[in-house]
Amino acid sequence: MTITEFTNYLAQYDTNHDNCISRDELRQAIRKNGGRFASWKGSRGVKSADTNGNGLIDKHEMPKLVAFAEKELSIRIVAY
Repeated sequence: MTITEFTNYLAQYDTNHDNCISRDELRQAIRKNGGRFASWKGSRGVKSADTNGNGLIDKHEMPKLVAFAEKELSIRIVAY
């Protein structure tokens, strides 16, 4: 999966269309993909990537969420 594909996948769960991913939106994406412990992983994902502390992942924080997804969700994400 490319970074663009990962971002587009998450955008499907941006229910309020604010171009940010909340903990609940991330939880839904993880759960829909068959992930276990989706609530915990959603919380950890936002906590690890949310550098400004607003509880949302925006486009500037996406690289940290990509790193979390690779490490904790075992998703292989490539640059191209």
